[in-house]
Amino acid sequence: MPFAALRASPASIDSPDMRHAGRDLLSLALMDARNHTLYLLALYEKALDATKIEANDAAQVVSPVWLGGHAGWFSEFWIARNTQRGLGRACPHEPTRLGSIEPHADHWWNPQQRAPADRWGPELPDLAATRSYMLDTLEGTLELLDKAPDEDRALYFYRLALFHEDQRGEQLITMAQTLGVGLPIDALGGLPLREPLLLPATRWMLGSPDAGFAFDNEKAVHEVPVPEFEIDAQPVTWAQLVEFVDDGGYDRPELWQPQGWDWLQALAQLEGRRGPRYVDQIGVASGAVLQTRFGQPARMAGNQLAMHMSWWEADAWCRWAGRRLPTEVEWEIAAHTAAGRGFRWGDVHEWTAGMFRPWPGFGADPWESYSLPWFGRARALRGASFATRARMKHPKFRGFAMPSRDDIFVGFRSCAA
Repeated sequence: MPFAALRASPASIDSPDMRHAGRDLLSLALMDARNHTLYLLALYEKALDATKIEANDAAQVVSPVWLGGHAGWFSEFWIARNTQRGLGRACPHEPTRLGSIEPHADHWWNPQQRAPADRWGPELPDLAATRSYMLDTLEGTLELLDKAPDEDRALYFYRLALFHEDQRGEQLITMAQTLGVGLPIDALGGLPLREPLLLPATRWMLGSPDAGFAFDNEKAVHEVPVPEFEIDAQPVTWAQLVEFVDDGGYDRPELWQPQGWDWLQALAQLEGRRGPRYVDQIGVASGAVLQTRFGQPARMAGNQLAMHMSWWEADAWCRWAGRRLPTEVEWEIAAHTAAGRGFRWGDVHEWTAGMFRPWPGFGADPWESYSLPWFGRARALRGASFATRARMKHPKFRGFAMPSRDDIFVGFRSCAA
């Protein structure tokens, strides 16, 4: 069964409309998000003793118990401790703050004070203590929400805390894949291959409006002229990727950008990489793909979407196919206007052509470390994955990751060159 079915929620609190949610729905959604995080931590605890999870060398893997505490800390940091929370986006980056209900909270869970390699170890609270802190901070958040005016500015940080926790929930699922922790998640079903879609030239309004909630990197609204373009109706499948492998795609430097080729050669020397991450067998004679999913080998059908590929791999495949990655605006236009014609998204995050950069009129929101450190370094992602909560699946949402990231549930689609 799909992961969403494991934690069923009322449709009203697990929809992209939560960006405009008022107090009552927000209260339910915040409880739902915290329950979801606790549920995932319980799955970790059941799969393997959480106290015995050892530090992992991968920079993107932190202690799952630390991540749960961080989710509680974030909401307390920006809501209960923030005396200027009522200002919403106009709140200073460093507002006047009260102390935490846990004297060591900042030392334990503030990512600015604790590097990823230090998010393990016996000096951090155990799961029971962390769970207690998470429940206490949720109670404080809900009490303050009940007294907040039912308007966008006053509800900004509550919505931010909700979506932040949803992101941490997906991070827990991603880390389970990296660590080989078994989760009750079925593989994505196969999709019928549809012909690419031709979309007409247009002028498109990029960016999210001021009403409701938007992440800072979605601002500000600006018009962009877009020529006619052709885009795949769905992301690339395993069958399409196998053709690339069979044609020597992982052994032909002319298909790769220099940095991407260097990345590939380093992994080839380290682990013999000649395919996407977690793939134990792919193509050449049989065309079969065997990929490890949450610690168990699974045979991938040819019409299932390929995933766990870096931006470098996506770009190399497009060069091989004589195509290109879509721009952010092309992807967004298709997501908004071509769903009725078969444009499918939301199963895997998708690489786009562009570097992750601020748009005209950008201004950092109070949580300024969300986007600013990544501009000009990361690549832009669009869409969502099967592990993303439905309320996060908004066509305006801009994801981002370094081009070498392949641990996330990411794939890509192409456009005509």
